[in-house]
Amino acid sequence: MKKSNRRHFIQNGSIAMMGAVCSPLLLQSCAQKKGLVEEAIIETKRTMIKDDMFFKISLAQWSFHKAIFAKELAHLDFAAKTKSLGIDGIEYVNQFFKDKAEDTAYLNQMNTRASDQGVTQLLIMVDGEGGLGTLDSAERKLAIENHYKWVDAASYLGCHSIRVNAFGEGSAEDVASAAVEGLAGVAEYGAKQNIDVIVENHGGYSSDGSWLSGVMKQINMSNCGTLPDFGNFCTKRKKGSWDCEEEYDRYTGVNEMMPFAKAVSAKTNDFDALGNEKNTDYMKMMKIVKDHGYSGYVGIEYEGRSMGEEEGIIATRDLLNRVGKALN
Repeated sequence: MKKSNRRHFIQNGSIAMMGAVCSPLLLQSCAQKKGLVEEAIIETKRTMIKDDMFFKISLAQWSFHKAIFAKELAHLDFAAKTKSLGIDGIEYVNQFFKDKAEDTAYLNQMNTRASDQGVTQLLIMVDGEGGLGTLDSAERKLAIENHYKWVDAASYLGCHSIRVNAFGEGSAEDVASAAVEGLAGVAEYGAKQNIDVIVENHGGYSSDGSWLSGVMKQINMSNCGTLPDFGNFCTKRKKGSWDCEEEYDRYTGVNEMMPFAKAVSAKTNDFDALGNEKNTDYMKMMKIVKDHGYSGYVGIEYEGRSMGEEEGIIATRDLLNRVGKALN
């Protein structure tokens, strides 16, 4: 029996069976039973939609950074907001709970909020704790130690990773050597708690896919990897401006980073009338992701200005669903 016919048979058969056993005295009970069946059917369809794709969808908290900074959305309400959008994986940004890494009472609240909503806490994006590729050994040692508390917090929340930065100033070779030491230092600590340490292409040398994959090969640790971002490939910005002067090819970069990927960031900025991202060919990009055998979460990170944050998140979610089903 075809799946579609089978589902149709189950649905009609279940409702017909209830109609046969219901009497006027049991209408209320029957209505309740019918409601439960319909809810089960909806849940089955929802699950089947997810099973139609080779990946799962999560939401990066940075997608709501404007709302959070404006205090329109509280950090602790992020899980509920994510669930309301039909997404069940969340990726935190440490600056939204900067002073809470060691506050177990607060982390307990985060655990409770996520559990109540049925969402999975996946990772913490860590900024502001020092560049792990800095050439100064004392500064690098401090940066390594600054990340320990976030490894602990990630473990407490049940996350699989922390995302870190491999920033450093100097030649590509010198910064790479420093980054190998810095990242390995955090990864060694993370290994004790089953936490992965992952690096995003986040500007500078890290946005050079060849450079970053070379660093990963030198480290050669199972819990140290990458978080390919579809849009962060500016290797050099114009002096005194945020405009990009030199940009690495995003498709080449993601392809080079995917062998080490433990998460993926679906960056979006603007959409055309058909719902396609104007800067990234998502069909081409997601095929690269699939071809590397990746089957984990792909995190929505909307950074556009042409629409509101929630609208942009929904547009990205719908694009990922459409592309995911087409590539299955």
